[in-house]
Amino acid sequence: MKLVLFFCSLCLVLNPLTSQELFKIKDGSKEGFINSSGSLVVDAIYDDVDDFSEGLAKVKQGSNYGYISLSGKVVIPLTYIRGTEFREGFAAVKDESGWHYIDKTGKKIFDEACNYAYSFHDGMARLQIGVKFGYIDKSGKVVIQPIYEKAYEFHEGMARVELNGKWGFIDKTGKIIIPAKYDWVFDFREGKADFRVGTEKDGKYGFIDNTGKVIIDAEFDRAFAFHEGMSLFRDGNFRGGKYGYIDENGEIAIEARYDGAMNYCEGLANVSKGVGKEAKWGYIDKEGKEIIPFKFSKPAEFKNGYAMVRIGDFKTGKEGYINKQGRFVWVKSK
Repeated sequence: MKLVLFFCSLCLVLNPLTSQELFKIKDGSKEGFINSSGSLVVDAIYDDVDDFSEGLAKVKQGSNYGYISLSGKVVIPLTYIRGTEFREGFAAVKDESGWHYIDKTGKKIFDEACNYAYSFHDGMARLQIGVKFGYIDKSGKVVIQPIYEKAYEFHEGMARVELNGKWGFIDKTGKIIIPAKYDWVFDFREGKADFRVGTEKDGKYGFIDNTGKVIIDAEFDRAFAFHEGMSLFRDGNFRGGKYGYIDENGEIAIEARYDGAMNYCEGLANVSKGVGKEAKWGYIDKEGKEIIPFKFSKPAEFKNGYAMVRIGDFKTGKEGYINKQGRFVWVKSK
């Protein structure tokens, strides 16, 4: 795959940490990675690649998964039929004999008899055993029994779980901290969790703090987790509704005037005007000021200073990475 580099001196303005970041590329149906200077680091030979996590990326060829290093070297052979990203030094992988947790050398640390194993978060990993969910610690010991109908990862010391059709939060001992009384809840982020009262179609959304106290009333047609002190919300239903942002006090910071929107990342939010094929995406700051014009047909959030976007359609459009000035720094060849 050929990539056109527009700014040869780009790497000079990156800090050392960012300069080590790799960016996914796609050549036809195959995927690989380039670095911040546009050089191909990992050939596009894989059917699927995940972002790097803790220095390793999960890759797929055919039906098999393994892990590569930042240099592109295969560190853990592609012998597994399932796998998670590395988190807190471990990844959960599955082969014909079942689920295992491995370290970054590929060594099996412990096995788990379960239907599905997940990555570690806050020192705990979720397991599905039969139709119920529980949690293990880093020794592989089940520390929270599989009694939950559904469950998710720990964030900020708590995990959301479902009991008898209602949602609440537990701590790492399994103690119920916030009773299971909500129709739906989301993970804690920046000290707040969004909850829903009512059905997904007609319910209203608000926020609680880590004691369960309602700090933003359930009055939004849809509200999303806080990112960088701002929460994306929707006024109206999924089709035809408008999007805006509230601040940490629940006050409207940016009016609901956009047809589409994403979370704030690195100080900018991706928002759109128009719907379907007519949608054009651009970027605003936290004051709602347009920073990058509405011209993109494919949106993406910024990560480490870059966003993968497209102008025009899939076949004839211009696709690549832009910087925060909206300039293309890499362009995918036709």
